[in-house]
Amino acid sequence: MATLKEGDKAPDFTAKDQNGKTISLADYKGKNVILYFYPKDDTPGCTAESCNFRDNYQLLSKIGFEVIGVSTDDEKSHKKFETKYSLPFTLIADNEKQIVEAYGVWVEKNMYGKQYMGTARTTFLISADGIISKIIHKVDTQNASQQILDLIS
Repeated sequence: MATLKEGDKAPDFTAKDQNGKTISLADYKGKNVILYFYPKDDTPGCTAESCNFRDNYQLLSKIGFEVIGVSTDDEKSHKKFETKYSLPFTLIADNEKQIVEAYGVWVEKNMYGKQYMGTARTTFLISADGIISKIIHKVDTQNASQQILDLIS
């Protein structure tokens, strides 16, 4: 599994979004991207994080960012999540776990003494030329957008 660091080229990917449209990171060449990985649609932390990006979407767009969320949920789950919370950005369905593995966020987790594999909540800022400029490992789900604004200001 990959261990990416700031300054590395962001791994390209191709997958379906919540509308069944095929999306590649290459489609965003020339744009700054907030690529955020979250464990599961419609769970408390993931909803807080996604809604925080929704609430700050206009500002993030205005300063030149595209927002893309990725989880291992399927397109149908993403569509339901997008609709329920009026999310204005792309959600990528990574059912095959290729993207989470390429970005090194598919990890062993531990909850109540039970070990399992899951997505580590992580945000990557990718520059217009496809380079990872920042990685946020300790995401504040309530203030995810502010964490990014603090890093770039």
